[in-house]
Amino acid sequence: MHLSKKCSVFKVVLGALLIVALLQLLYLSFLSKFHGKQQRYKYSELFGYKKNANQGEKNPRREHLRYSLSTGGIFDASGQYRVYKNLIKSDFSTNQKPGADLRSHHLTLVTHTTINNLHHLNSLLERWKNPISVAIFAHGEDVKFATAIVYALDLFCPQVQALVDFHLVCHSGEMATFPDQDREHFMGLQEKGCPGVFAKLESHRDQFQNYAIASNVSYPNNLLRNIARSGTDSAYILVIDIDMMPSANLHHQFVTMLMKHEPAADEVLVLPAFEIRHTRKMPASKSELVQLYQVGEVRPFYDELCPRCQAPTNYSLWINLGIKASGTLEVAYTVNWVDPWEPFYIASRTVPLYDENFRQYGFNRISQACELHVAGFRFSVVSNAFVLHKGFKVQGEFHSRKDEENRRNRILFRSFKENLKSKYPNSARRC
Repeated sequence: MHLSKKCSVFKVVLGALLIVALLQLLYLSFLSKFHGKQQRYKYSELFGYKKNANQGEKNPRREHLRYSLSTGGIFDASGQYRVYKNLIKSDFSTNQKPGADLRSHHLTLVTHTTINNLHHLNSLLERWKNPISVAIFAHGEDVKFATAIVYALDLFCPQVQALVDFHLVCHSGEMATFPDQDREHFMGLQEKGCPGVFAKLESHRDQFQNYAIASNVSYPNNLLRNIARSGTDSAYILVIDIDMMPSANLHHQFVTMLMKHEPAADEVLVLPAFEIRHTRKMPASKSELVQLYQVGEVRPFYDELCPRCQAPTNYSLWINLGIKASGTLEVAYTVNWVDPWEPFYIASRTVPLYDENFRQYGFNRISQACELHVAGFRFSVVSNAFVLHKGFKVQGEFHSRKDEENRRNRILFRSFKENLKSKYPNSARRC
């Protein structure tokens, strides 16, 4: 009897424990389903699938993205790349009235990148605060990621939504798709907002270098520049790489300059280019830059790798011009183009396009500057404004195939120069 009672008590306790365990499992299952429903609800809200009284309302930004992707893009002239132009359009571009005076747009910053360098857009936009046109090259799985991330930037970052136009380029055999199944790219972003999107991009930054994406995958820098250029209606453009920064107030300075007089049709406005140590804060004004230049924390762009590529800018003259208290933008002096100068400049959007045969490293910007010279343009260096590269360019930090690509593009550059003779038969200028 005593043993029987013990067994009965044990069975009761065991049964109670089983019931408690079962209730815990049911509770955890409920929590899991509830969390899943929350995530799906947030995701549905993100993409406009939520069923409510406003179900009939459409998100015009989402619909524009859907339409851009549904076209399948267009092929570039070589047939090797698929281009989704104006994949995402900014409020600025969307609200421009057809037929408006192009001068109302004034100046757009034009840039290009792979997805691993897109995080630079954050600091660039903080400095520029005006229209930007960005062409992104993506390959393989990054095509899907790039589509999702630019949509997230547009959704969660008000300044991106207001000012940035995105264009996407991938190989012709690849296609971008609407990211309505890519939940892993959006989980948690609803709560974290814009900082969360850029944090996600930061975690992607070291996947590869721009010129070392994958074997036999070429970075089409000049195609990207042309796509980003043609994606804006601004009267003037400033084309720089995404890891470069313009001086503060450049847009305002340029607009003020336009009120006095416009650049001549055959004139480009050269911005002296510098590079700064990674550890230094980016200077905003010429006075700040000169101070850092004098102590060696800032130096001419490509100073170690190719001093001749920027030497015609005449840095000593520019530095010694002094700084006008008003900070106005004026033409300081004019420079004759000589090989291999590759200046950064503000120009009319109608200047010759970049030659898209140049890809990877070498001669992609020199070729365009060479054509400007042959076409009769003059190069006017401006006061009180500059562009600055983040970090010193040094030997040994480039991808392994840099020298091979440079040799190949040098051969291409020779034939390019020969072709300019027939393209500009009346020009006495040569490269």
